[in-house]
Amino acid sequence: MPETQDKTLVCKECNAEFVFTASEQNFYKEKGFENEPTRCPDCRSKRKKNTLGRLGGRESREMFTVNCSECGKETQVPFKPVQDKPVYCRECFQNKKAR
Repeated sequence: MPETQDKTLVCKECNAEFVFTASEQNFYKEKGFENEPTRCPDCRSKRKKNTLGRLGGRESREMFTVNCSECGKETQVPFKPVQDKPVYCRECFQNKKAR
């Protein structure tokens, strides 16, 4: 098996050249990744930050206060409830899921 060598790739985002090191290639192989990276480390980092910002963490999600359709307890859910659909608190949801 030939020794892995560093490769120079071109970023599809900014067209800058970047090195895909032998150790990175080995890491990709260990993880079962079949494709080489298409973005340089800077563009990958910016894209990751933008994606996380767009999706938001749990803390930044808009929450809606509702009463549980099962027990009547006030609870919060991460989606806007629809009038004709039941909404459950965590406990009642878990109980329904277990049945």
